[in-house]
Amino acid sequence: MEKLIFEKSKPGRKGFTLPNLDIPAADLNALLPEKFLRKNANSLPEVSENEISRHYIRLSQLNYNIEQGFYPLGSCTMKYNPKVNEKTAGMGGFTELHPCSEDVHAQGALQLMFELGEGLKEITGLQGVSLQPSAGSQGELAGILMFRAYHLDRNDAKRTNILIPDSAHGTNPASAAIAGFNVISIKSKEDGSIDIEDLRSKADDTCAGMMITNPSTIGIFEKQIVEIEKIIHGVGGLLYMDGANLNSLLGIVRPGDMGFDCVHINLHKTFSTPHGGGGPGAGPVCVSDKLVPFLPIPQIKKEGEAYQLVMDCPKTIGKMHTFFGNFGVLVRAYTYMRMLGAKGLREVSENAIINANYLMALLKDEYEFPYKEFCMHECVLSADRQKENGVSAKDIAKRLLDYGFHAPTIYFPLIVHESMLVEPTETETIESLNSFADAMIKISQEAKTNPDLVTSAPQNAPLKRLDDALAARKLNIKWS
Repeated sequence: MEKLIFEKSKPGRKGFTLPNLDIPAADLNALLPEKFLRKNANSLPEVSENEISRHYIRLSQLNYNIEQGFYPLGSCTMKYNPKVNEKTAGMGGFTELHPCSEDVHAQGALQLMFELGEGLKEITGLQGVSLQPSAGSQGELAGILMFRAYHLDRNDAKRTNILIPDSAHGTNPASAAIAGFNVISIKSKEDGSIDIEDLRSKADDTCAGMMITNPSTIGIFEKQIVEIEKIIHGVGGLLYMDGANLNSLLGIVRPGDMGFDCVHINLHKTFSTPHGGGGPGAGPVCVSDKLVPFLPIPQIKKEGEAYQLVMDCPKTIGKMHTFFGNFGVLVRAYTYMRMLGAKGLREVSENAIINANYLMALLKDEYEFPYKEFCMHECVLSADRQKENGVSAKDIAKRLLDYGFHAPTIYFPLIVHESMLVEPTETETIESLNSFADAMIKISQEAKTNPDLVTSAPQNAPLKRLDDALAARKLNIKWS
């Protein structure tokens, strides 16, 4: 199969011919030192146009995408990306604008970013914003760097610890460590909530702040958040919210109203811009008044009817990204926000919550749900029942491929044994949710009657089971 797909080159075949030069040919010997000139012709494939078209179309069909089907990846919020977003992001006034343009020549772009920032501030209930971070993880780093700058500005250098729940996203402790802090883990209770007594025992005057996801990575809203806020602020710390799960809060509750000092927002999740495969992303940060002086530069200000970039911010942590961040992502997110409006954004979260609880209801008789209460935008289930027959969460994920579905997030959160984290988002229809649930139920039944079928899956994929550890350690993406 590999030879059929990849070995297409035949001498003499052409898919494209360059036009004749209408200017004199350059003398490469005069332009480049001899050591940089190629001695032999480059070995490029010789392929006809129809063969190369078929090759890439076939590859696209082997690749799973959001327009092909449901992406149940928990915590990743893989929702459908409306085509109107692409239309606006492709407008010439945006795509042809040079990033070094003077403010007076970039008023449209500056206005869009300013209004996007104002919308994010309203959604989060916070007073400052930076659009620069290019991913949620970089937004986390920006927030924790601002925490450090805030404490150092107050000559409070003893605050060396960041408290993080044991159910947190892995980027949380990584961001805190990169920023130079010690990471102190806070235990979770059996119901998935934070162990308040463990928090009290570790929150002292060495605490720079706490990073918490609300709703948590198990899809449960942290009902003790008011008490947590009092504990952290009571010892002089700051409160950071990982905004990866913001898709459940839009128009319902605001992080600022819960007492958070900083939150990053994954525009490539909550606001429907494409992500996956390495980007591009965008992770703006919104902050409370006390952190505004430390925001990354440049800041966008409005003076009268004009917009300008402001670099003169003495306490800033500096730049997090070249120019204005991933601008095309910002255009897409702004389009999504303006198309939906306040009422539509609230409906996004309401429907995401309904869809997650609907899936939970469909699957509760076949799978173990360690947390019984209603979930928010995502639900976590366990394959412990199936494990009794030798079928793991990984096996179920592989078998789902045979049913035409992408697998959910598996083995995360770490506090759930054989975990599978499913986030349907609001863009999935009841029909797609029913089909996914039917497949999950059939796999559960196969685990009882024919476990070998599941443990040897996928049966229908072009490649069977790969050595995951070897693939991660010795990744080879070159065909030769």
